[in-house]
Amino acid sequence: MHYMRTIANWILPAILILLVLAIAGCGAEEPTSLPEQPASGAQTLKVAVIPVLDILPFYVAEQEGFFQQVGVNVELVPVKSAQERDTLMQTGQVDGMLTDLLSPVLFNQDAAQIKVVRTARRVYPGSPLFSILAKPGSDIQSPLDLAGVEIGSAQNTVIAYITERMLENAGLARAQIVTQEVGAIPVRFELLVNGEIPAATLPDPLASGAMAAGARVVVDDTSVPELSQSILIFSTRTLENQPDAVRRFLVAWETAVKELNQNPNEYNELLIDKGRVPESIQGTFRMPPFPEAGVPTPEQLADVVQWCIENGLIAEDIPYERMVDDSYLP
Repeated sequence: MHYMRTIANWILPAILILLVLAIAGCGAEEPTSLPEQPASGAQTLKVAVIPVLDILPFYVAEQEGFFQQVGVNVELVPVKSAQERDTLMQTGQVDGMLTDLLSPVLFNQDAAQIKVVRTARRVYPGSPLFSILAKPGSDIQSPLDLAGVEIGSAQNTVIAYITERMLENAGLARAQIVTQEVGAIPVRFELLVNGEIPAATLPDPLASGAMAAGARVVVDDTSVPELSQSILIFSTRTLENQPDAVRRFLVAWETAVKELNQNPNEYNELLIDKGRVPESIQGTFRMPPFPEAGVPTPEQLADVVQWCIENGLIAEDIPYERMVDDSYLP
């Protein structure tokens, strides 16, 4: 009897402890847990995408079924230019888009129309987003050699912003920076590699393709890494009406980013097809890393706002809170 009482005295407290742990576990919630689907089923988001490398997580999530897994329908709307993309957003034909840091500044001058919900891609050592290149056979060796030299660019765009900031950081005065308007990136690429313009600013992987054709990188945005990134934005209308759909979308994006970073070689065909990798470097261009969940800092956007004021694109400062909302991140 004494032996039985000893066992009982040991077992009962153990059972109580297990019950307490079980009850506590039932109340725990995973960081990426999502609310139940509405009775009407999965909501749909329309997202405008331009043909740049930064959009790869969209296609990985689509290919691997990550959107379906989290319970959101995502309709990708391909566009040929930033102007077409912005028009779709302004007219309410899409809910979100992949864009650059100028968009939340220009869209939100008077009132909040869009909000940044995540950084899509940013600069890493050895993986720039933009580079200024000299034409094949050029004598230009350093950024200072670009003083007074016409650089193929696009007025009032992130290309113009990054071009100026890279050269100012290298020691050029603003008056020494001269640009030539070549709005279409593929045309700018062709003019550079054919030697018809002395220099140009290009995004990767087109910059790497230009290097393979003999162009020389003079400076790239790894010199100003805090200023260069692409972002995901949604309209304030969508954020108000479909907040759960946006959260589900970002969970799927996060899963796609992890998949890309862990298994980059498995998506080489997708990289070539959707990332506009020139044929000359399709066997050598490496998948860049994609950032984990985060948003631009107040300092990063403040610099863009200041540049826009300096260039007469906006009249006054814009509060950070009008442009960014990180509450939708998983």
